[in-house]
Amino acid sequence: MPRLSIAIAALGLTFFATGCGQLPAGGPASAEILKETQDNATSEFALYQVSRAFLPSVQQWPRTGKQEKLNWLAASQGPRTQIIQPGDQLALQIWDSNDNSLLTSSEQKVVQLQGMRVSGNGTVFMPYVGDINVNGLSPTQARAKLQAALEAIVPSAQVQLEMIEGRNNSVDLVSGVANPGTYPMPDRNYSVLGLISAGGGIGTELNNPQIRLVRGGQIYGTSIAALLDDPQKDTRLRGGDRVFVEDDSRYFLSFGATGQEALHAFTKDQISAMDALSISGGFQDTRADPEGLLILREYQPADIAPGQRGPRQERVIFTLDLTSADGLFSARNFQVNPGDLVIATESPINDTRTIVSLIGSAFGIINSAGL
Repeated sequence: MPRLSIAIAALGLTFFATGCGQLPAGGPASAEILKETQDNATSEFALYQVSRAFLPSVQQWPRTGKQEKLNWLAASQGPRTQIIQPGDQLALQIWDSNDNSLLTSSEQKVVQLQGMRVSGNGTVFMPYVGDINVNGLSPTQARAKLQAALEAIVPSAQVQLEMIEGRNNSVDLVSGVANPGTYPMPDRNYSVLGLISAGGGIGTELNNPQIRLVRGGQIYGTSIAALLDDPQKDTRLRGGDRVFVEDDSRYFLSFGATGQEALHAFTKDQISAMDALSISGGFQDTRADPEGLLILREYQPADIAPGQRGPRQERVIFTLDLTSADGLFSARNFQVNPGDLVIATESPINDTRTIVSLIGSAFGIINSAGL
């Protein structure tokens, strides 16, 4: 009789514990979070079940979090030649076989003029000739113009020209590559991907690398993935451009019965709910409720203005049921926004498991006492 009394008391304590509410857990249960929206008509939260029918509507809602708002320049074709601009340096070799030449002696048949910098107004100075404008000419055109000017006083002279690119014919590759630095433009058809290749390629440690192009006080941006996928985005560079590559700074948060409760960077341009679940380690098999994947998001007051397509409240809970085919397909097409909180809720079955464990422990105590 005492043994039976102890057993009854143990079971009573167990069911008393469970009757007081949900047992402690490492994450929230779906019912806990949704209760306020279901029971309170004046709730500050709006609840939406994500389904195939709902996706077209939410895709037209305003985007939230940090969004990429930079434009990008389309690719174009330019001449495969250089043009001379202020700041370039020219090196001339002037050949003259005439014994009475103004430029050479009888023992010397060539004169070298090194480091002839193109001035701000686009001219270079030649002895016996003066200033000659070469701005905007190709090296071949400039050589012909300089020789024509020199032939007026030295008819037998022949000119060779080499060009060293200055600032206006170079671009800066600032960061995010193996070898940042200043790179001369080999021609007027030099593209962004050509520059990145010259810099040794993108660093492997970057997450979803983003490329930025600074030109004339304007910043343009896109992702490297988008650039590689579309040749029409491989824009042509101009002298003075600055290019840098950086990490994608967007992120989402995971919480509850996921493999990781952490901040996760975007690994690609678009992250779906299924992508987010995978990135955060998936569901914990022994804890998670696959019917209760929640995504919490906050909108701006302007996003719920009259006439604006959007939610009913600033704070929104999207719920996905991954036990149905529609829920699984919808999770692959529902886009997670930067700053979203992805919650894998606790399964109600965990309470049952805990109760069974408590009952087992109670009988174990009884048996060990030999009652």
